[in-house]
Amino acid sequence: MQLAIRPLHLLLFLMTVTIWGFSFIVTKWGVQEMPPIFFVGLRFLLVALILVPFVPRPRGHWKRIVQISVTLGLLHFSCMFVALVRTPAGTTALLAQLQVPFAALLAALFLGDRLGWRRALGMALAFAGAGVVLGAPAFTSPWWSDLLAVLAGLFWAMSSGGTTAAGGSAVGAASINGWVAVCAVPQLFVASLILEQGQWAAIQGMSWRLAFALFYNSVLIVVVGYGTWYRLLKIYDVNQAMPFMLLMPPIALLSGSLILGEPLTWSLIVGGLVTVAGVAIILVRRP
Repeated sequence: MQLAIRPLHLLLFLMTVTIWGFSFIVTKWGVQEMPPIFFVGLRFLLVALILVPFVPRPRGHWKRIVQISVTLGLLHFSCMFVALVRTPAGTTALLAQLQVPFAALLAALFLGDRLGWRRALGMALAFAGAGVVLGAPAFTSPWWSDLLAVLAGLFWAMSSGGTTAAGGSAVGAASINGWVAVCAVPQLFVASLILEQGQWAAIQGMSWRLAFALFYNSVLIVVVGYGTWYRLLKIYDVNQAMPFMLLMPPIALLSGSLILGEPLTWSLIVGGLVTVAGVAIILVRRP
């Protein structure tokens, strides 16, 4: 593993987390014009069309791929994108960081992972910071939307074990992304058909913002973002890479305030700092 991060690779790390941090703003554009679950379905459809022709099939790992398609593709992204309709983009990005303490908690409960007092402290800080954010007086989004954002983090944590297991095999990250997308598409379209309406009208009236949001989610986030990230992880240790992820909430909060006009209050700033500090402790003490 490379010890010192080269300047070019540093720029690639920063580019990747900037793409991911800004994605909450771009995605909010999309779900304001199209039913959110249907938007997720189109996102995964484009990912499948782009990746599947160029990646091998995950032979012997179909069960894990299907499991990930349910917890990550259907549940995580549906909860996240539905939450984005009503919850501010920056706040959603901040609540998404709860996926890290959720993952540590699930590992301790079901995998026998030793938590330790430092990671327990990190978990407490992360959840306390999220509580400060959600309890802010200026916070006006409905409780169910905020709950969906929190549940999105839980579903991501549930899927991370399967993703790690599949990734530890001969299956590459691009193959996982591509075939998870294939399995997730029919689930998402059926869920959208049952729960939503106005899909065809949204396609007919597609604006440049909606088209850009679909392009951003499928090409920039998955192909460019994940492709770059996993190539860098072949060079650097994961402990060198993970701190860059902590830049995502500040990027989302600032861009949400500047571009979408979302309020940036002291409660949000303090709660965000406490949450990110807790997540940082968990990542540093990661087994």
